[in-house]
Amino acid sequence: MPVAVVTDSTAYLPPGLAAERGIRIVPLEVRIGDRIGRDGADIGPAELIAALADRCLDVQTSRPTPAAFAAVFREALDAGASGVVSVHLSRELSGTWEAARLAAEGVGAGRVRVVDSRALAMGLGYAVLAAADAADADACEAEVEAAAADVAGRCRVFFSVDNLDRLRRGGRIGAAAALFGTALAVKPLLHLAEGRIMALEKVRTTARAVQRLVDLAAQAAGAGADLAVHHLGAASRADEVAERLRERLPDAARLLVSEVGAVIGAHAGVGLLGVVVVPRRDS
Repeated sequence: MPVAVVTDSTAYLPPGLAAERGIRIVPLEVRIGDRIGRDGADIGPAELIAALADRCLDVQTSRPTPAAFAAVFREALDAGASGVVSVHLSRELSGTWEAARLAAEGVGAGRVRVVDSRALAMGLGYAVLAAADAADADACEAEVEAAAADVAGRCRVFFSVDNLDRLRRGGRIGAAAALFGTALAVKPLLHLAEGRIMALEKVRTTARAVQRLVDLAAQAAGAGADLAVHHLGAASRADEVAERLRERLPDAARLLVSEVGAVIGAHAGVGLLGVVVVPRRDS
């Protein structure tokens, strides 16, 4: 049986694709007030947006437990998988990778390989799909791991938020970087560098933020890139970014548009708009 591929709920793969490809997903958790639910299964973006609008509700997120990962790893191995490759969002942003690593140690050395994508959303998702492609081609564990790491290493993530408050409060961006977006009428643009959220530049209007995201993505893409546009509560702006990218990059391999789930949305806030770019290896 091929190598089993596991990821977490922040990959935000298109609906139904994980089941179709046999990819196992371990969800992170979201707490809204006294309620705890699984990201993408119990709590989705619409419920999160409503919760964020209610300033009396506290919204928090947490990683899966090592036990949750271990159960999925053992299930895959008991089903006949020759090994497991587990690919996750950046360990600089979450303890999810560490929980998977601890679970892998408990399941048995050499049977489970854990990959830090240093990304999130479809930056993680495209790495997971590359792992699944390799597994379907009967690649060994090391080759499946390398396929995921290769895509992750080429991934670029650019995004804008309405403000940096939630990222700062959640510890996903430092206090110095948070000052970057404190001026009135400033839209901070950010990116991932070595798995960390870093300030990139700031613009004055939403329209300018949309244009800069398109420009940055087009410059990073080259020919034949995979792209994804993500948002939270900003569907029309996401569609606009996608349309401009289609015009600028007519030879893109894939261009997906989706709303992020509750975990990423809880830290970025309503108004998040982002672009994931995975350039072709030879571009």
